[in-house]
Amino acid sequence: MMCEHVEALIDKIIKRQAVVGIIGLGYVGLPLARAFANKGFAVLGFDIDSRKVRALNRGESYIKQIPATDIQQMRSQRFEATDRFDRLNEADAVIICVPTPLTESREPDLTYVVNSVRAIAEKLRAGQLIVLESTTYPGTTRKVALPILENKKLMVGRDFFLAFSPEREDPGNQNHGLANLPKVVGGHDPNSQRIATTLYGLIVPQVVPVSSPEVAEACKILENTYRAVNIALVNELKVLYDRMGIDVWEVIEAAKTKPFGFQAFYPGPGLGGHCIPIDPFYLTWVARQYGMNTRFIELAGEINTAMPQYVISKVTDALNDLGKPVKGSRVMILGMAYKKDVDDPRESPGFELMELLLHKGAKVSYNDPHIPKLPHMRNWPTLKMESTPLSPATLAEQDCVLICTDHAAFDWDLIAQHAPLIVDTRNALKKAKVKARHVVKA
Repeated sequence: MMCEHVEALIDKIIKRQAVVGIIGLGYVGLPLARAFANKGFAVLGFDIDSRKVRALNRGESYIKQIPATDIQQMRSQRFEATDRFDRLNEADAVIICVPTPLTESREPDLTYVVNSVRAIAEKLRAGQLIVLESTTYPGTTRKVALPILENKKLMVGRDFFLAFSPEREDPGNQNHGLANLPKVVGGHDPNSQRIATTLYGLIVPQVVPVSSPEVAEACKILENTYRAVNIALVNELKVLYDRMGIDVWEVIEAAKTKPFGFQAFYPGPGLGGHCIPIDPFYLTWVARQYGMNTRFIELAGEINTAMPQYVISKVTDALNDLGKPVKGSRVMILGMAYKKDVDDPRESPGFELMELLLHKGAKVSYNDPHIPKLPHMRNWPTLKMESTPLSPATLAEQDCVLICTDHAAFDWDLIAQHAPLIVDTRNALKKAKVKARHVVKA
């Protein structure tokens, strides 16, 4: 199907005359906005958080991996942030990068996506491209977004265009940014595919076109489910090998010397980040709509979500071996970010570990060089605390130091030398030259 809007929009994109609108200026949306701004596009960023909007327009950043100098450069390159969604008609391409959490019953919560699409629909005009990047179950773009957008006057593929292109953000890893990774794109129709492919082709090294939005949606779920299942495997082996007196970390290091048929995954205190702990459950939910139970994925979820309880049991046993109960013991958690060297706390197991320890009566503190103050978390609204500075005296007065995230900024020799008891969930003390007094791997 050919129409005037297709060629006109492609021409604007190629000439960098198109305005790119991005809804959601978080860990996905803000790097995307930077990528388009750096390639010469005018970028209009939308967010419901007026504090973020004001900070960005002042040239400030709230994400560690994006320095303020980058925001200031973006501002000089025609980037503007706004909380006025009535300006969505100003954008030629609108990309949705909002959270897709789970409900308490572990079902998809598409509230942010639906609200974003409805806001777009109110201002939708001919000649616009709409792309969903938020991770979701296969069928969301066609069955949830499209019915809200399409009306009697505007038809998809003729008047406006629709696609799904999953984000591939790896916070803290500069080698895995937009400039280095292929981008999967699934258009609703050939015109949508052509336009979306043209747009992304100007900011990424390779566009991988697929036959439909459903394939692109399923691709993202597969990527994250693959990691979740393999992490569950090593987490289960960690528990088994611990009972057998075998160091799972040494086993993995030995196994990874095999140059084929094996990829190393590592255990931890639980899954973190917005993707891996959540996305597989989107697939299990949609599978039930087709009369199927995804037993493999659900089992992996059970294993991974049980890890915080396992860690607390190791802390309890370790304190008990020293003649101390958990109740009244001073426990410091090292690292509240979900992975090393980032300031991203989303779904971090540190919050559950903290709440479990507090429930048992422990006197809990934490240190995280990247998170000086605990942010408000939807699932942990009562956890309010500031990072306690690390010092020999502070470490020495703890009954237990629990390593949750192995930030490179931590002085492992200082920790090993002064902490009387360390429960290490990341094999972090392998980096220390000083031998710790009492270490338990969990």
